[in-house]
Amino acid sequence: MTTLTLENDALTTAAPRSLRAECAELTAAQFHERYGECAGPIGLAGWSSTGARGGAFTATLEFPGWSRSVVAAGSPIAAMTSALYEAGYPVEILRFHQRRTAVGTATFVQCEFDGRRGWGVALAADGAESSVRAMIASVNRLVAQR
Repeated sequence: MTTLTLENDALTTAAPRSLRAECAELTAAQFHERYGECAGPIGLAGWSSTGARGGAFTATLEFPGWSRSVVAAGSPIAAMTSALYEAGYPVEILRFHQRRTAVGTATFVQCEFDGRRGWGVALAADGAESSVRAMIASVNRLVAQR
């Protein structure tokens, strides 16, 4: 399981227009701090993927006091939405943006949870992992705002 680090402003330049406008005054480090992966009740303890577009993946999610493995083919967003709902985190995906950068795939997900909206951003080697990490980042931030 590899998470790529923010070495430049690859994430900010790859962001969708509406998010770039929202964070125009932030440095790359501030952007990562505000929208990137953070501590929270949901963690990604394991990840494996066939690497093929639309291929199969396995994600091991950690929740307070328990964990769950999600095995799916196709859309990681659909699988994660179901897994999070079953774990007591009913999340709605409002916006999804994904883009290849020089250092990996950047994913930007705006979620709504418990009446609040927020972006989560992740950068990973493949699009499926990046999607899962961005969703977790968004939900963890929204849970922290409760």
